[in-house]
Amino acid sequence: MIEFLKKHRKEFIAVTIGSFAGWAYYYFVGCSSGGCMISGTWYISVPYGGLLGYLFLGSFLKKK
Repeated sequence: MIEFLKKHRKEFIAVTIGSFAGWAYYYFVGCSSGGCMISGTWYISVPYGGLLGYLFLGSFLKKK
């Protein structure tokens, strides 16, 4: 388990930053009516932010 975390440390950081950004978007910008698909609830916004963080920041990571 420790080896896996060491090997994928950068991806984990990217997902963490993206998840926090998704929560911040929900908290500060999200719609109050709950009708918005992504920003209506935190449990949709956080994984979506994590996915975007992985895709965006992961695109800058060097392949070995």
